[in-house]
Amino acid sequence: MSILLDPPDLGFRRPFNREICQVLHLTNNNPDAVVFKVKTTAPKHYCVRPNSGRIEPGKHVEVQVLLQAMKDEPAPDAKCKDKFLVQTVAVTKDMEFANVSSIFEKATKSAIQERKIRVAWLPADEPEVKQEDTNGTNAQNDETPSYSSPKGDFETPAANFAKSSNTTSPIPAPDFNESVKRDYPTPQVAESKSASAKASVASSAKQTDYETRLAEANAQIQRLKDKLADQGLRQRKIGSESEKSPAALAQQVQSVEAGYYHF
Repeated sequence: MSILLDPPDLGFRRPFNREICQVLHLTNNNPDAVVFKVKTTAPKHYCVRPNSGRIEPGKHVEVQVLLQAMKDEPAPDAKCKDKFLVQTVAVTKDMEFANVSSIFEKATKSAIQERKIRVAWLPADEPEVKQEDTNGTNAQNDETPSYSSPKGDFETPAANFAKSSNTTSPIPAPDFNESVKRDYPTPQVAESKSASAKASVASSAKQTDYETRLAEANAQIQRLKDKLADQGLRQRKIGSESEKSPAALAQQVQSVEAGYYHF
């Protein structure tokens, strides 16, 4: 059970001092699912992803073939001898849930279909040659006959990510159900905050009243002290009703201080 390959051959354009990627399309036109493996005669020079997988009926898979950067550029007239081999096996009902390796291990040689792909090195200044028919449209590539199993010349190249049975992995849809959570104050919390604000205002007012009374007390004490000092420098008549004695004034200062500092 073979599959369709597009393109039938791979061409990599010079220069080769950088990594070059070509895409190989594998299409399954069979009524049953198939599994595939991609092998090459030069596994150290290429990276294939995915290098194996499963293709459902009527589906296709894109396989990226990357030519690694070369340290030494091949001669302009040098021909590439690298080849790729695509192996496919039909998935039977008893192997429906088996992995690719198990299906290939249990498959007989006659059940394994193989297709070879040649590799060409293209010059940098030469456009790729496309096959065209007489009407100017691209000619369809006829399916080449299957080849017999090679004698150990092909090896599976490295793959940079996990195997996949589809062309592209499904991207999970974003979850729009998770809305931004906002904290709204409950009535109890709002009432508590209002009470705290009122208490803060009352405390501030009390503090302001205390400071005002304290300033007035300090002013009155200062006046009494000044008056007491003036009376100490002059002689006064004992028993005078118009002025008080220094001792009486001092006692009055103490009483004022005690009264204003102990509310």
